[in-house]
Amino acid sequence: MLSGLVIVDKPQGWTSHDVVGRMRRLAGTRKVGHAGTLDPMATGVLVLGINKATRLLTYIVGTTKTYTATIRLGQSTVTDDAEGEVTATAGTSGVDEQAIYDGVSALTGAIEQVPSSVSAIKVNGERAYARVRSGEDVKLAARPVTIHRFEVHAVRRDPDADVIDLDVTVECSSGTYIRALARDLGNALGTGGHLTALRRTQVGPYSLDEARTLEELAEELTVLEMSQAARALMPNRELSAEETTEISFGRRIAAGTAAGTPGAATAEHPAAAFAPDGTLVALLADAGSYAKPVLVFAPGSGTGPAATAPAEA
Repeated sequence: MLSGLVIVDKPQGWTSHDVVGRMRRLAGTRKVGHAGTLDPMATGVLVLGINKATRLLTYIVGTTKTYTATIRLGQSTVTDDAEGEVTATAGTSGVDEQAIYDGVSALTGAIEQVPSSVSAIKVNGERAYARVRSGEDVKLAARPVTIHRFEVHAVRRDPDADVIDLDVTVECSSGTYIRALARDLGNALGTGGHLTALRRTQVGPYSLDEARTLEELAEELTVLEMSQAARALMPNRELSAEETTEISFGRRIAAGTAAGTPGAATAEHPAAAFAPDGTLVALLADAGSYAKPVLVFAPGSGTGPAATAPAEA
C-alpha cells in the first residue's frame, strides 16, 4: 500500500480540504490528511500524508513555517485579507519608513496575537468564521506565538490610492496568523492594514523546492516515502539488528545518547529509529535509562525506497 508524504504547491482559490479531496482521488485512498491549513487566498507548501504516513502529520503541524506576503497599509477589511470587504480607509502620507520598521520590530519575537475573527478556531463548537458570516461579532482570546523573522524587502507607496504595500518574509511558530500581523501592524501605525498576497514557502524541513502542483501530481504522483520524511523531520537513531527486533515487538531498548539532556527524545518530539537497512522501524521516546516506542511501523508499511506512482485523473 502506498504510504508517504506529498508536498503540494497549493493553488490560489482552493481550500486545504479541496486539495485533500483531490489527493484522495489521485492516490486511490480515503486515508489522506494535511499538516496545517492554508487559507483559500494563500498558495504554497501544503504537506499531505497518505495512508500510514498520516501518523507523521501530528509531528509536522507544530513545526516552524515560513511565508512571503504583501501587506497593504491604509485599508482594513473584515477578514484581514483581500477577500473581505473594506471596513475602513485611512491615509498613509504621514507614515515614514522608520515607523514601519519600528512597527515590524515590535511584532518580532515572542508576542501575544489575537487570531483573525474569521479563522477556523472553534467558539462553542462552531468555527469562528461561520459565526462572523452569520453576523455575529466574534472576539477571540490572544494566544502566544513567536515571530522568528519579520523582514521587509520593499516599501511601495501608491499616492493615488493613499496606500503602502510592503513585501515581507515571515518565519514563525505554528498557530501564527499572518493576516493578523498585517492587521496589527496597520493598527499600530494608525492606518489599518490587511494581507493582499500570501505564499507559504516552508513547513518544517519541507520547502517549495520539493513541492509539486496538482497538475504535476496528476501526471506523476511523487511521494516522499516515510523513511526519508522522518529523517528530515526529527532526530535520527540507527538501530542494531537486535534493537530492531526488540522495538518491532514494542519492547524497550537502551536510551539514546541524548537521554537526560534537553535534546532527549520525548513522546511529543520523538526520534526516528531506523533498522540497519535504513527502514523506518518506530518513533522512540527516552524514559530514564530506556527508550520506548511511541509508534511502531510494521514491515511493508511503505517505509522503503522512494515511491512514485502513475496518477489517475
